[in-house]
Amino acid sequence: MTNAVTQVPAADPQDALEHFEREFAYETDCWDVHEAQASGNPGFVLLDVRGPALFAKGHVPGATNLPHGKIIASRMDTYPADTLFVVYCAGTHCNGAARGAVRLARLGRQVKRMDGGVTGWIDEGFDLAITVSA
Repeated sequence: MTNAVTQVPAADPQDALEHFEREFAYETDCWDVHEAQASGNPGFVLLDVRGPALFAKGHVPGATNLPHGKIIASRMDTYPADTLFVVYCAGTHCNGAARGAVRLARLGRQVKRMDGGVTGWIDEGFDLAITVSA
C-alpha cells in the first residue's frame, strides 16, 4: 500500500544516523536547556529574541531579551568570541529564533536554536518568569 508516508522510501540507516546526529549541532530542546540551567553552569547564553512586550509577559527564566532585529556586532562584542548562544522565540509557529540564529551566525557566533520556544517550555511543564514593571 502506498501513501504519503511510504511513497518516498526511508533513508539508508547510516544516512539517517548521520542526518539526525548532525541536527544536534544546530538544535537543542527545552528539557536540555532546563537541565543545563539547573546545573548552575549551563555553558551558553540564552536569548529570547521576541519583542520586549512578549518577553515581559513570560519568558524562560535566565533568558536575556534581545529581539532578533537588534542582534548586531556592537551588542554581541560584549560577549567573549567563543560564547555559545541558544535562541528561542514563541514556538514552532514562529521563525524569530531562526532569524536570530542567522544573524548570530553571520556575525561568526556559535548558535543553537531551542526547539519549541515558549510553547515547548510550557508543554514540558516548566514555569515562565514574568517581568514586573515598576
